Amino acid sequence: MKKAAPLFVIIAGCLWGSMGIFVRGLSAYGFTSLEIGALRVFGALLFLGVGILIYKKELLRIRPKDIWCFIGTGIVSIVFFNYCYFTTIQMTSLSVAAVLLYTAPAIVTTLSIVLFKEKFHPLKLTALVMAFAGCVLVTGILSQKLTLTVPGILLGLGSGFGYAMYSIFGRYALQKGYESLTISFYTFLFACIGFFPLVDVQHLVSCMEGSVKCICLVTGLVLLTTVIAYLTYTIGLSYMEAGRASILASIEPVVATLIGFVLYGERLSLLTLLGVILVLTSAVVVNVKGEDS
Repeated sequence: MKKAAPLFVIIAGCLWGSMGIFVRGLSAYGFTSLEIGALRVFGALLFLGVGILIYKKELLRIRPKDIWCFIGTGIVSIVFFNYCYFTTIQMTSLSVAAVLLYTAPAIVTTLSIVLFKEKFHPLKLTALVMAFAGCVLVTGILSQKLTLTVPGILLGLGSGFGYAMYSIFGRYALQKGYESLTISFYTFLFACIGFFPLVDVQHLVSCMEGSVKCICLVTGLVLLTTVIAYLTYTIGLSYMEAGRASILASIEPVVATLIGFVLYGERLSLLTLLGVILVLTSAVVVNVKGEDS
């Protein structure tokens, strides 16, 4: 399983990268970005809860003293990240928000060295720099006129911090012996608690009423980009270091860009292609044999 760990993380990154398909469809039905985030966690909690009750209800048992791990993955990570990210988009632009979000691998790597005593080798630094540079190029930010504000930058960095916290708190939960299903369930339970005061639940329900297509989009968003994505990432994280996992997950914007090109006819510039190559190369570099860093 350890050898397959990078593949699990890459699958998660690819699934997260496909989110735009569902987000575009649901936006047309009147959902806001924050409501789409809430739909993800509400739906994921439902699917995981039913699945665990059928499969192995003992997985729902946790020790009260470990609740902080799941508050971390659910509220500090998912809720805080979503709020900061969507607010940053409103205050700056999608490209600026995306670049600030992808400071996450550097945050994970730095914190993992301090908290988990992970080794730091030159190849990991190389992969980290390549992944971030690739994400910058993929977003197309270099060819745009930037809209920058201090609050926007701080919130953007906050989104990167929140995004990174899943790897950190998830690592703690794994070290305490919890399985990926348990971690994912309680992550979404606390995320639901955090999202509840931020969204209009009645509006969520009314947007879905009477539309089979909308329900299918929600189901795809929940199962593919949330339940399966977080499960596979957590499984991969359990067999590799958090810093490496975070770098590998940088494949997400690459997949999103390629989907935009194939399905929506979005333009691919030479800089974008260079960014794609850099991110893919970083995934190879961070998994060079002997670099178990």
